[in-house]
Formats: sequence, structure tokens, C-alpha cells
Amino acid sequence: MSVNPWLVALSVMLATFMVSLDTSIAAVALPHIAGNLGATQDEATWVLTSYLAANAIILPASNWLASYFGRKRLLIGCVVVFTLASLGCAMATSMGMLVVARVLQGAGGGVMQPLSQAILLESFPPAKRGQAMAVYGLGVVFAPTIGPTLGGWLTDTYSWRWTFYINLPVGVLAVFLISMLVSDPHYIRAARPKRVDALGFGLMAVWLGTLQISLDKGQEVNWFSALWLRWSLGISAVAMVGFIIRELLIEHPIVDLRVFLNRNFVVSSVMYGLFGLAMYALLTLQPLFLQSLLGYDALNAGLTITPRGIGLFAALFLVGALVERVDQRVLVAVGFACIGLASLLLSHLNLQVAKSNIVPANIVSGFGSGFIFVPLITLALGTLPNEQIGNATSVQNLVRNIGASIGLSFVSTMLVRAAQAHQALMVGHLSPLNSQYQQHLQAAQGALTLHFSPADALERARSLLYHTLLQQANYWSFVDIFYMVAWLCGFCLLGVWLFQRPRRPRAAVTVE
Repeated sequence: MSVNPWLVALSVMLATFMVSLDTSIAAVALPHIAGNLGATQDEATWVLTSYLAANAIILPASNWLASYFGRKRLLIGCVVVFTLASLGCAMATSMGMLVVARVLQGAGGGVMQPLSQAILLESFPPAKRGQAMAVYGLGVVFAPTIGPTLGGWLTDTYSWRWTFYINLPVGVLAVFLISMLVSDPHYIRAARPKRVDALGFGLMAVWLGTLQISLDKGQEVNWFSALWLRWSLGISAVAMVGFIIRELLIEHPIVDLRVFLNRNFVVSSVMYGLFGLAMYALLTLQPLFLQSLLGYDALNAGLTITPRGIGLFAALFLVGALVERVDQRVLVAVGFACIGLASLLLSHLNLQVAKSNIVPANIVSGFGSGFIFVPLITLALGTLPNEQIGNATSVQNLVRNIGASIGLSFVSTMLVRAAQAHQALMVGHLSPLNSQYQQHLQAAQGALTLHFSPADALERARSLLYHTLLQQANYWSFVDIFYMVAWLCGFCLLGVWLFQRPRRPRAAVTVE
């Protein structure tokens, strides 16, 4: 390309940043959305579920759509759809209108991430692709980090509608830059498919749509105790098997699954999914811990995540220079070690923790995320020809999104189940035969007798101690999950060595 690749990077990073931001920015505004539109909290969660489901359905088809419509034309069209859908979300007068607009947002956004990644990789020569992915990482990893903080600030200062209005100027600028700077490579223009794999797309939509809804709503209905969820997961499994068979047999599949014959791509995809699980689990756990146990509001809980950006920026700049000089498996191992360490640091939080004590864990976590993201992509795609990069990025982004959804479902489920287990274990200590319980009960009753009758003070003292027990049970459930994330990162440290040893990329001419 004749255009400076760094200008191309800027244009596509705007689109990536906007989409990544919307995965988390609306989460903190859900109570305000529910109250303003007259919906329940459960109904308001469809604002997130509808976006993620539409995003997951369209994401793997992005390479096929790019071949059919042209990559540049498709990217511009998706940015326009996403921006107009953001306007529809901001102007919604009912929950139904908001959910429809979020579906359009998710459909437009699902294509933008893998397209942006493929354009970046092809705009730079192989020797510079690590630096390109470091820039891309700013959009994909940094945006969800600042999303809760920005969303909380906009909601508290202005209105929840501004969490969607903020996309409008970014979208307009992205369309202008992409139209001026991006062009399609020759093999995209020459490889337009002649027919639409409608059956394959339908099976994929059913598989991913039912899976996403099941993951998002499972905890609310106690998982397999709900008949509709058992049916949903069963339909998802059948559709997945049908989709795989269809795509392996058809001449022009909507998703080319043969990319999984590449060993590095398979290992990297698994690692990418586990990385998404661990990252989104920590991003969810910490604000929940501070809000549910320490009484933080949405803005202050979000602000505690902001230091992740310091570690992330440092890591991305450092890894951009090291990725072509150091064994990329070592960089990935360092990244997972950092996230595991951050999770262990967070497991030592207590109910009197100050904000300053949370900062080191977030910096370490951000640093680890930066060290994982770039090497994983270069390991996965470095052995693939340019013609397969678009398809590979679509599949890899899908795996990361599914990992993130599983992580969110895992957190919501385990918090409840672990708290119940700890509560059942601890409640046996609230017994008249326990001398320590009796001492605390009498002390609390004595303090409350100054304001209430003896009988009322005794009842209130019992209630106070039981509330303390519930708080402690919830606290230990958070600690358990922080430890689980740390163990998961330890498992990934071993899995890193399943990669084939990467070859050092040589400088090459810029791809057209």
C-alpha cells in the first residue's frame, strides 16, 4: 500500500476501540436504564445479552462477508450501522426499542474487530506485525478497562444515554479516515464467493445465539433446573455439530474450519479463550467486591480498575519492541504469570482495604494482559498465508468472546454457589454451645440495650451477627474465585510450551 501503515492503524483502531468500549461501558448503567425505562433489573440485562449474542453470531462470518462485499466497503458499512444504532440506543423510549438497537450494534460491531485486525496485519510487513498488534491491543484490551469508569462517570454526571452518544463523533471520524486510507488487497477483490451459504449461516446463528443466551441467563434460572435452558443448550449443541459438518463439506464455507489444522493456531485459540475468561473474570470480580462488600458506588468502583491502563500501556510499548527479538512463548508465559500474581494479590484483600492497596494488583494485571495479547496473535497468525488471515482473525475473536462470556457466567455462578457453601459451613458456629458466639452476642446485645428493650436488643444482636456471617461468606466466595483464576493462569503457563517454536520473521515488502 502507498499509504503510511501507521495512518491505517489509526483509522481502524478507532473502530476497534469503539466496539470494545461498548462491551463494558453500559454495564454500570443498567440500574439507571431499568429505572428510566420502567423495566426490572432482569429485563435490563437484555441490553448486554442482545449485544453479545448478535456480536457472536456475525463475528465468524466477517471474512466471508468481506469477500462478498469487499473489506473496505463492509468495514465502512458496519461503522455506519454501529454509529446509527448507538444513536438509536441513546434515543430509546422503551426497553424493546433499546434491545433492537443493541442487536444492530452487536451485528455491526461483530465484523469490525476481525476486519480491523486483518487490515492491520496485512498493512505491515511481517517484521513489523508485532508493533501493529501492540497498537491494536490498545483498542481491544484498554477499552474494556476504562469502560466501567467512563460509563459510571457519564451516567452519574449526565445520563445513561451519554454512554451511547459518545460513539457518534468517533464513528464519524472512523468512517472518514477509513474511506481515505484503507483499500482492499488483490485477493479480496478476486475471490468473491458466487453463492451464499445460507444453511451454514443459519446453523451458526442458532448455535451461537442459543449458547450466548444460555451463558448470560443461566445463573438467573439456576442453570439446568430450567427446562427452557436445557432445550437451549441441546439445540445449541446440535446446531454446532451440524455447522461443523456443513462447513467441512461445502466448497465455499462461510467459515473455513480447516484453519484448525494449523497447530499454533489451535493452541493460540485455546489460550486466547482462557485469556478472555481470566481477564473478564477479574474485570467483573473487583468492582463487584467493592460495590457489594465495601459500599463503593459505580464510579469509584470503576476508578479502581483504571490503573490497569498504566501496566497495559507499559507492556504494549515494551512488547512491541521485544516480540520480534524474544521467543514469543516466553512473553506469553510472563503475561499469564503476571495475571496469576495479580489474582493472588487480589485474593488477599480484606473488608478494610483502601483504594491504594488495589493499585499494584491492577498495574500487574494490565501489564500481563499486554504481554499476552500481542504474542498470542503473532503466534497464531505468523504461520498462515495472507489469504487465511481474515478467516483466522474472525475465528480467534469468536473464541475470545466465548471465553469472556464463559468467564462472566463462571463468576456470577461461583459467587452464589461458593457463598452458599461457606454460609452452610459457618452457620453451625452460631450456636448457644459456642462460647465465642455467646460472647459476641452478649456484647452486641449490651450495646443495643441502650436504645432498645432487652428482648428487642437480643433479636437485633442476632440479626447483626447473622448479617456479619453473610458478609464473611460472600467475602470468602470472592477469595475462592481469585484463587481459581490464579490456578487457571498456572495451567496456561504449562500450555504455552505446546506452541511450535516460532521462526523469526524476516523483513518483507509491504503487502498490497
